Amino acid sequence: MELTSITPLILTYNEAANIDRTLGRLTWADRVVVVDSYSTDATIDVATSYENVDLVQREFDDHTSQWSYGLDQVETEWILSLDADYQVPAEFVEEVRNLEPPLTLAGYRSNFTYCVYGRPLRGTLYPPRIVLFRNERARYGQDGHTQRLSVDGSVNELDTSLYHDDRKPLSEWLDNQHRYARLEAEKLAQADDVGITDQLRKTDVLAPLLTPLYCLFVQGLILDGWAGWHYTLQRTYAELLLALVRVDARLRDDSESSREGTA
Repeated sequence: MELTSITPLILTYNEAANIDRTLGRLTWADRVVVVDSYSTDATIDVATSYENVDLVQREFDDHTSQWSYGLDQVETEWILSLDADYQVPAEFVEEVRNLEPPLTLAGYRSNFTYCVYGRPLRGTLYPPRIVLFRNERARYGQDGHTQRLSVDGSVNELDTSLYHDDRKPLSEWLDNQHRYARLEAEKLAQADDVGITDQLRKTDVLAPLLTPLYCLFVQGLILDGWAGWHYTLQRTYAELLLALVRVDARLRDDSESSREGTA
């Protein structure tokens, strides 16, 4: 695959802690499209310091609309969709360069190596994603607190993983979890046919209990020291918060129903 046929696409909002490391791995691309949601930190200055970056701004409403807007800014056949805390290793670029996709192929899915302050973990709950795809065959839809990409055609697996290494302050991560938990709770309330993870979440008990055990012992993060413990605590906190939001909503509904019954 010709690298000139690929445009990396990145969404940003206050990603000064990450964006330089991400863009530094994309100098092979003729053009990188960054869709910024009016960052107030140094994100814009860092991004525009790269000659191959084309930065556009759009007020954020939801992830689906923001990514869809980004698709409209790309002129090449292929898009490499990246979060601002993803790093593309040289081995990944070389693998992509050697690809010979048939016309029936719509995209490629990649696994991730999760990093905590630069230290790779031996396991993660972070799911694989379709990251490289034909623009004309792709569309985004909302999926809980984030977005889901659908492509028209077959998808192959890439051998090389991308790196996920978010170094924004913990306080920002904690603030985001409250919004994410509310959106995930709304998604679960509306979903009937769900996978095993969401089935566990719907119990409001099992996911918070099983998450630390799965991270530490099944994924082996107990062997990664404080970095593994850091990730385990983050994932457990997220599941606890989601369960709390759902239980709180149930109790509120029960309380209101009781008041209406006695009125």
